[in-house]
Amino acid sequence: MSIDATVLPMGDAALLVEVADIDTVLALEAVLTQRVDAGEGVWEEVGDLVPAARTVLVVARPDTDLSALRSALRDAIATVEPTSRSQISQVIEVPVRYDGPDLDEVAQRTGLTRDDVIAAHTGTPWRVGFGGFAPGFAYLVGGDPRLVVPRRDSPRTKVPAGAVALAGEFSAVYPRESPGGWQLIGTSELVMWDIERESPALMTPGATVRFMEVS
Repeated sequence: MSIDATVLPMGDAALLVEVADIDTVLALEAVLTQRVDAGEGVWEEVGDLVPAARTVLVVARPDTDLSALRSALRDAIATVEPTSRSQISQVIEVPVRYDGPDLDEVAQRTGLTRDDVIAAHTGTPWRVGFGGFAPGFAYLVGGDPRLVVPRRDSPRTKVPAGAVALAGEFSAVYPRESPGGWQLIGTSELVMWDIERESPALMTPGATVRFMEVS
């Protein structure tokens, strides 16, 4: 049985695939990446794949035959199993000082102690679901379900680069100073976005992220 997916037009050079959840997004993105990398037929015309929380945007070059691409896309979707997962391309270890200003509030909201919050955040591997908001900002999923907390009622006008945060089911590391409304629980020195790297974004969809406490 293949996954449930809806294919929608997005302008004159893209198609949007809507699916049920982030696991299906990662599985679908892995299958589509293989087709695009092979570059056979209409897949040669695909310039980018953009995964999000419940969608994958397939961006083609101008003048691409979208009917042919839609047909190829449906064939690819039919090969994705509901329980399949994207292959892990890398494991990223993120050292964190758990000194965030919202750590106590997260503990209070979750009914955990500070140490429990840290243990929960470091004890379960996260996965990069998708990027957004700012270059290098990765939405991490699959963490300890006890850490699901709402965004702050009043967003901050400045969140420092390297801030480690929680919001809803997600965790993230802010790649640069920016406004933000997530709950800040720690700080990391890792550079999330560097245009001098071959891949500027440190975290790419499908990768595993492990947080490690440092003093």
